Amino acid sequence: MPTTVPSLPSLPSVPAGLKGVAVADTEIGSVRGNEGYFHYREFNATELARTHSLEEVWHLLLEGGLPSADELATFRAEIATGIDADATLSGVIDIVAATDAAPHAALTSLVPLLGSFAPTVDIDHAQRRHDVVQVAVAIPGLLAAVHRRRVGMQPLASDPSLGYAANWLYRTSGVRPTPQQARAVEQYLIATIDHGFNNSTFATRVITSSGADVAAAIVGGVGALSGPLHGGAPRRAMAMIEEIGEPDNTEAWVEKRLADGGKIMGFGHAVYRSDDPRSTLLRETAKSFVDDHPDSELIERALEIEPRILKVLRAHKPEATIVTNVEYYASLVLRLAGLSPELFTPTFTVSRVLGWTAHILEQAANNKIIRPSASYVGPAPAP
Repeated sequence: MPTTVPSLPSLPSVPAGLKGVAVADTEIGSVRGNEGYFHYREFNATELARTHSLEEVWHLLLEGGLPSADELATFRAEIATGIDADATLSGVIDIVAATDAAPHAALTSLVPLLGSFAPTVDIDHAQRRHDVVQVAVAIPGLLAAVHRRRVGMQPLASDPSLGYAANWLYRTSGVRPTPQQARAVEQYLIATIDHGFNNSTFATRVITSSGADVAAAIVGGVGALSGPLHGGAPRRAMAMIEEIGEPDNTEAWVEKRLADGGKIMGFGHAVYRSDDPRSTLLRETAKSFVDDHPDSELIERALEIEPRILKVLRAHKPEATIVTNVEYYASLVLRLAGLSPELFTPTFTVSRVLGWTAHILEQAANNKIIRPSASYVGPAPAP
C-alpha cells in the first residue's frame, strides 16, 4: 500500500517582517506613527526628554513610575556602583581593541563574558532586576575602554559625580563635558531609549523567552544593531551633510545619489507618517548650540540642507510620506557634544540597552517561549 505524506496544517499568513502584526502585549511604550507621537508608559516620550533626566526615565521604564527624590537618589547610587567590567575584562579588551572591529562590534565579543556577572534563568524578579541594571551599566564602560585603547589611551573609571550621559562623554574623551553637551546627549539618549518592538528589542525578548541569562539577551540586541538597517544611520547622515557642503549643492547631490541607486540617510521611516517627534526634539537641541559653538556654521548648513532634501525626495515619490527621521539631527547633536563619528552607533547602543532591560523584565515576568512556525513552500516531500 503506497505511503502518503500527510498534508501540513494551514497557517495564517502574515506580512513579511511581521510588519503591522502584534506579537505581544507590553506596558512599556508604544509608537503612534500616524500621529507623529510615541510614549513611555503613560508619558509623552519627547516631553520626558525635555523635562526629565535619563535616570528618571530609566526608572520609569524599569519600575513603572517616575521616582520620588529618595527613589531617584537610591537608583543613581545603584547605577554609580555598577559592574566595573572594563577593569575586570581589561586583558580581553586589549585583544579586541587590537582588531579592526568597530567599538560597537567589539561588544559582541565582550558582552557574553558578562554572563558571569549575571547568571542564569532560575532566579526571581529581584535578582533579574539587579542583573539587567548591572549589565546595562557595564556596557558604556566597555565601549569607552575599547575606543580609548584603540587610540592609544588608557580607559577611565566612571566618575560617580557624573550622570549616565555625562559619564559616557567623559569616559570616551577624558574631558568632562559642559552641562550643555551632557544635556544634549541625555536628550538624545532619552529619545532613543525605546521605540516599540523594533528589531533589536524583539531580539532581546526572543532570547529572554528561551530562559537565557540577561547578558545573552542583551548581546542578541547588540548583534541586531550591527546590521546597517538598524542603528547605524547617524554616522552616514553626518557624512552626507559634510559631503554636500554648501546648501546650494543639495539638489544635485541628492539627484545623483538617487540615480546611482543610493539611499538618503536620515530621511523616511517605516512607522511615522507624520513628523518624527525625535527629529523635532533634536532639531531644537541642535539649534540651541548655534550662538556659541565652533560648529555653528555646520548647524546652519544642516538646517538649510534638510528642507532641500525633503523637496527632492517628495518630488521623486509624491505618493509617499517622507519625513526627516531621528538620525539626521542625531548626527548633528552627537557631533556638537564632542563625539567622533565612530562613536555614534555605540551611543545609540548606550541608549537602547536601557530600554532592553525593561523588555527583558517584562518578558520574563509572564514568559512563554517565542517559537513561531513557518509555512513550508519548498518541493513536495517524498513519500
